[in-house]
Amino acid sequence: MIVDIITLFPKLFDGFKTETLIKRAQQKGLLTLNVYHLRTWARSKHQQVDDTPFGGGPGMVLKPEPLFLALHDLTGGYQQRPLVTYFTPSGELLNQRLLKELSSIEHHIFICGRYKGVDQRVLDTWVDRQISIGDYVLSGGELPALVTLEGMTRLIPSVINDIESAHTDSFEDDLLEGPLYTRPEEYEGQKVPEVLSSGHHAKIADWCKEKALEKTRKYRPDLWQDYIKKNKQK
Repeated sequence: MIVDIITLFPKLFDGFKTETLIKRAQQKGLLTLNVYHLRTWARSKHQQVDDTPFGGGPGMVLKPEPLFLALHDLTGGYQQRPLVTYFTPSGELLNQRLLKELSSIEHHIFICGRYKGVDQRVLDTWVDRQISIGDYVLSGGELPALVTLEGMTRLIPSVINDIESAHTDSFEDDLLEGPLYTRPEEYEGQKVPEVLSSGHHAKIADWCKEKALEKTRKYRPDLWQDYIKKNKQK
């Protein structure tokens, strides 16, 4: 997978590139991560990339010219155009199903907005998907880009050592993951449920499913309703 990121703050990505599973994916040749400074494509004397909005109002807007030039350069030379994603609170809400879809795409370009946003002509001409990581506002698209990058990278086969771990995470089958325990078997008077050390795999699976249902119903009633609807249709 190739991921090209356009940002005004490329150093924000330095730690992610050299740590965690992003580093591992690159070392295994499963991920190529390129981070580009938007000002590289600024043509004005002072490398200006933003301006005031037409119609008035507070804040600044990222100009179309630098982004058009960047996207022309980064999409050229490929038989199939990369998927261009812009991160915005008004976009499609990121979830595990969307991450699975994105992880199957070979080449991505992420646009990290700043200020009030980007000129609409960039969205109309270049952007294939607009993605939000939640109903709140951040100062830019860098953190959403990092969230999306890690979420889809860990789903690439062979990136994590035990792919089954990813397949049993929360949000698989629209359920939260149940409680987890490790050694010691008893700590400060609290014991691990006996079924988990019984060696009876069917009973363990049933217990995990029951606890996942309980947890989802309690903490995420929205997911619980989705789960009920889907299972009624089966």
